[in-house]
Amino acid sequence: MSSSAELIQKLRSMTGAGILDCKAALDTSKDDLEKAVQYLREKGIASAVKKAERAAKQGLVTSYIHAGGLLGVLVEVNCETDFVARTDDFQNLVKQIAMQVAAANPLYVQRTDIPQEVIDKEREIYKVQLKEEGKPEQVWPKIMDGKLEKYYSQVCLIDQPHIRDAAGKEKIKDLITNAIAKIGENIVVRRFSRFRVGEE
Repeated sequence: MSSSAELIQKLRSMTGAGILDCKAALDTSKDDLEKAVQYLREKGIASAVKKAERAAKQGLVTSYIHAGGLLGVLVEVNCETDFVARTDDFQNLVKQIAMQVAAANPLYVQRTDIPQEVIDKEREIYKVQLKEEGKPEQVWPKIMDGKLEKYYSQVCLIDQPHIRDAAGKEKIKDLITNAIAKIGENIVVRRFSRFRVGEE
């Protein structure tokens, strides 16, 4: 399978990897961008991974107020330097993340933030569903893993599809990876809070 120049260029902008490395990654992953990024990371090629190891202790806390003051979000996003924190690119990224939290209502920043007991409870629910559907037990683990991935995409901010991507293919982690490649610094979503009038 030969990868298109457009996909190669997109992968390059996301990772900072060379053309041949990007082509090899896309060929291996059958043009799946997320798997291609993972391939490059595993090979130690993607520059975003190297940046992800660096400390991010600067950044911004940004607020976003929506629906006539009935819905509000506070989000903290970190970068490495105060200089980058003041750039338009970084500020626009933080605003987009705040709008994502407002619109998509995630519960966690990333999947490692989910308590194990919550994941265990989800798996128990899936077991009951699969049993009632009459699915053979040998296929349960694979189906449950797929259901968990869908759950992560609903409740974890960085796994959610970007609300501005009509196709639903770009996730927030892709948005952040693109920003890392463009800005040249590690970027980390540290935390967020979402408030809606009348909610507990």
